[in-house]
Amino acid sequence: MTRKETICSRIKQGWHAISRMYNMEALSHELTTTTGFILLNIDTKEGTPSTQIGPLLGMEATSLTRTMNQLEEKGIIERIRDNNDARVMRVFLTEKGIKKKEVSKKTVKDFNKIVTERIGEEKVKMFNEIMEEIAQIAIETKFNNSQIA
Repeated sequence: MTRKETICSRIKQGWHAISRMYNMEALSHELTTTTGFILLNIDTKEGTPSTQIGPLLGMEATSLTRTMNQLEEKGIIERIRDNNDARVMRVFLTEKGIKKKEVSKKTVKDFNKIVTERIGEEKVKMFNEIMEEIAQIAIETKFNNSQIA
């Protein structure tokens, strides 16, 4: 099996191409792919507990904290203590953040529309099912010699 035939290589190669495409669009809106996805995962009305954002994106806390600080400095988000539980810090979008979230949402929807038109709804559905299974297998796999060999 060559490197290009591995599942991981194909997924990574595809994601890098998508990420570059999103970053090109995001730059014109003072965003990045990562910040766009953060905005998409913040509830516009209720805010989102800061501890939930990292797991939704598969990001480490240190990377997320740095990015969240930058978003706050730019006036895109604000962090407010939860009224019901003072231990919880909720992240809210500012007016500027709501506008940038809409840009992110439109960009993702437009790309999904192009992909679906090009390869068809059935293949997109199958792709999503396969990716769910691959993610589940990755979660379940114990990295020892007996399962990898």
